[in-house]
Amino acid sequence: MSPAVQLSPSSHAHAADLILFGGTGDLAMRKLLPALYRCDLEGRLAPETKVIALSRGGLGDTDYRGKVDAEVRGAGAVPPGDPGAWDRFVRRLHHVSVDVAAGEPDNGWTALGELLTSGRTRIFYLASPPMTFGPFCREANRAGLITEDSRVVLEKPIGRDLASARAINDEVGAIVAENRIFRIDHYLGKETVQNLLVLRFANTFLEPVWNSRWIDHVQITVAETVGTPGRRGYYDHAGALRDMVQNHLLQLLCLTAMEPPARNDREAVRDEKVKVLRALRPLTGADARRHTARGQYGAGRVGDHAVPGYLDEPSGTPPTEQSARVETFAAVEAEILNWRWAGVPFYLRSGKRLRSRHSEIVVQFKDVPHSIFSTGGAGPGSQANRLILRLQPSEGIHLHLQAKEPGPGEVSLRPVPLSLSFAETFQTRVPDAYERLLLDVLDGNPTLFMRRDEVETAWSWIDPIISAWADDVPEIYAAGSTGPGGARDLLARSGRAWHEDGLA
Repeated sequence: MSPAVQLSPSSHAHAADLILFGGTGDLAMRKLLPALYRCDLEGRLAPETKVIALSRGGLGDTDYRGKVDAEVRGAGAVPPGDPGAWDRFVRRLHHVSVDVAAGEPDNGWTALGELLTSGRTRIFYLASPPMTFGPFCREANRAGLITEDSRVVLEKPIGRDLASARAINDEVGAIVAENRIFRIDHYLGKETVQNLLVLRFANTFLEPVWNSRWIDHVQITVAETVGTPGRRGYYDHAGALRDMVQNHLLQLLCLTAMEPPARNDREAVRDEKVKVLRALRPLTGADARRHTARGQYGAGRVGDHAVPGYLDEPSGTPPTEQSARVETFAAVEAEILNWRWAGVPFYLRSGKRLRSRHSEIVVQFKDVPHSIFSTGGAGPGSQANRLILRLQPSEGIHLHLQAKEPGPGEVSLRPVPLSLSFAETFQTRVPDAYERLLLDVLDGNPTLFMRRDEVETAWSWIDPIISAWADDVPEIYAAGSTGPGGARDLLARSGRAWHEDGLA
């Protein structure tokens, strides 16, 4: 593979005021603040950059800094480093109490305005539910805090269907220009995802075979061992299709299937991704049910631990009729109707409480037209080459080839991997996706973020599937298993199976 392309911004980004709406929430504590500290530790934050958390918590700066110290450093979420580095980072932190829903005349905006630096880029990161995006921008703009060069970062999901996504985009877009809206999908910040583009477009050997003539099918998997304790209220109205397939998995499909862009600039990559989404064969009605599978986990064992089913997970509210209908596993057989990919199925799947936690893209090549080796140790189907891009838990690329087993006598074949581990090969830490994406926001680079037309085109493909499932009840699968039988049937009908190193 070619040497890695430097995609990161300069080591010292321009100074900015970074405002975290939802600054006491789970995402801020688990991901955003540790990522910002890493950036600071490596000298990638300008010394003057401020981090201002907004919440309804009623905290002062000292209380907030103590909370961050307890929940972030206390949980071991930051690495050891310069003994004074953490203290310097914490001094960047401020807290302002703001309640967008309260409807009060000031509601904390004056206090926020007093902390902001005149003439400095303002980045508003909305780590909050999507229904708050429009009201937040409206109130912040009414208070005169959103300037012409301000940037707004929107966490997924952008709505729960096409209509709500359009409404959110309209509300935010009425205040902030499209080129200053950064819709974040953290999967696009993973090293393996970026290396997929390098692997395809900086090397010559793959492009001639990256098409329906040589590729049998593609599998994209995001598997989790965790369930939804304490989150059933959210998940009842989301489900795996909305929560994972509409954004993470479709983004991975786009990067796998897109045409080579004319250049590596801020819009060319996103233009090609939209073309893939527009070429997806629509799935509606009975056709949608035939080419999809959905399930809900029941009780079982994950590793050495017994776990309850979805309906019995501890939660603040009892299960409802909707709880019994929501899927915690979704699989879709997609097809891209263009010259490169027509006839190649793309199998997408994501689920909770599965046997293992991993995310990967598997490109399964076709069998050789004729094998001259009659004594291979594997069946005909298993001799085909396979390219695996592992996103987690250990990021890397694995190309499975056929090789001769050592020894005299008849030739015996065995598949062997050529493996690239990023951590081992480059002898460096693989940064968290949020580190990369936060630096891109500071640098004003939207390449790895979703454009409005991407989000809305994805929803226009997903919505008919949701409608087709409206009267269906998900198949129950045991926690700790490989998912519902319907997902295996999706592939079995054409004589295929899920990747053996994954769930099955």
